[in-house]
Amino acid sequence: MTTFVDRVELHVAAGNGGHGCASVHREKFKPLGGPDGGNGGRGGDVTLVVDQDITTLLDYHHSPHRKATNGQPGAGDHRSGKDGQDLVLPVPDGTVVLDRNGNVLADLVGQGTTFVAGQGGRGGLGNAALASARRKAPGFALLGEPGEARDIVLELKTVADVALVGYPSAGKSSLISVLSAAKPKIADYPFTTLVPNLGVVTAGSTVYTIADVPGLIPGASQGRGLGLEFLRHVERCSVLVHVLDTATLESDRDPVSDLDMIEEELKQYGGLEDRPRIVVLNKIDIPDGQDLADMIRPDLEARGYRVFEVSAVARTGLKDLSFALAGVIAEARAAKPVEVATRIVIRPKAVDDAGFTVTLEEDGIYRVRGEKPERWVRQTDFNNDEAVGYLADRLNRLGVEDELMKAGARAGDGVAIGAEDNAVVFDWEPTMAAGAEMLGRRGEDHRLEAPRPAAQRRRDREVERDEVQREFDDFNPF
Repeated sequence: MTTFVDRVELHVAAGNGGHGCASVHREKFKPLGGPDGGNGGRGGDVTLVVDQDITTLLDYHHSPHRKATNGQPGAGDHRSGKDGQDLVLPVPDGTVVLDRNGNVLADLVGQGTTFVAGQGGRGGLGNAALASARRKAPGFALLGEPGEARDIVLELKTVADVALVGYPSAGKSSLISVLSAAKPKIADYPFTTLVPNLGVVTAGSTVYTIADVPGLIPGASQGRGLGLEFLRHVERCSVLVHVLDTATLESDRDPVSDLDMIEEELKQYGGLEDRPRIVVLNKIDIPDGQDLADMIRPDLEARGYRVFEVSAVARTGLKDLSFALAGVIAEARAAKPVEVATRIVIRPKAVDDAGFTVTLEEDGIYRVRGEKPERWVRQTDFNNDEAVGYLADRLNRLGVEDELMKAGARAGDGVAIGAEDNAVVFDWEPTMAAGAEMLGRRGEDHRLEAPRPAAQRRRDREVERDEVQREFDDFNPF
């Protein structure tokens, strides 16, 4: 049964925004008291959060589809819909978030680090929020926006200061078990270690983490053995420790050739050339192992390696090794640049940036792309003529009609707003300078007009009577 997963494909979907409500207040003696439709609630976000207690992506391997809740629709009497509940997904420290094309979206390192993988949809405005001096009784409301849905890939890269690398059965698991409190599985057959093991070591005042990476073999960087799956777990380490077996039972192997092979695989993988190396000659408790260590140590030191002879079984040489690692790690931490507070960079919008583009495509369709036009289209109920007219007004005020005219569009030409897979296409009918107001003053209701004083009503009736009399006199020739 699988107990460790370090790469999964996750399908996340944020919650949809609730629809706005189109409602008119009614009560006794106020048959038409004005619009009172509430706004829809916001859809819930899908957020990834680093949790130190999580060490594997196993939960998402079994349940790769995650969705936040939707916002509730608005209601009459100015009641707004309830916001959707955010979905928080805990991930291990060191999780890298990528899109399906392999582009890095976020690198989550450190307890509490967050990344919004799916943004919840906005709630639609109710007709009470759409009312204005010109539009006193809107008979429509805006629809809620759909939540963001996408596929992402989560990759776990172990966050450790030290990475133990070497052939299978070189003694890495035994070494980490005596240096720390970790209890990995230990046996005398290859590929005993199937998952990275992590331990914490204290050497003086320095505390650091050490990772046991599953055994590498020739061709690991191309996918042989377990290397390709777990080489990513050495990327974040500060120092690489080569654990060499000085008592191997295989006649065609020796510690120096093992070291050269592992270095070649690390070179093929790339990105680890600047990490300091330390060589550990393990199993010196065996007589032949000590003799071989004495033979090859001068050669390794001549190459520039710091060499330590240890025995995980006899627990010899461990103190010198742990303090040497602590010194290298302290130097690496001191060399890291000091993290400064994040500066807020303000990038003003260009004065000639209209916020949308109009392009003529090969099929003769004029396509409008932009955040506002596309959002407005998603919010429009196309079964409501008044809502469609409101959309036309907004597009006209934004300058879409002017840009269409500049691009050469004529009445009857096809216009698409949005991406190709989810666009609204219509035949364009220009409204000229008057905009969509040629269709009438939408949203007005004379029943909501304030009553005129009695004296004003009498004067208006007298004016109307005089106009009718003049027209009659002009028409009657006698």
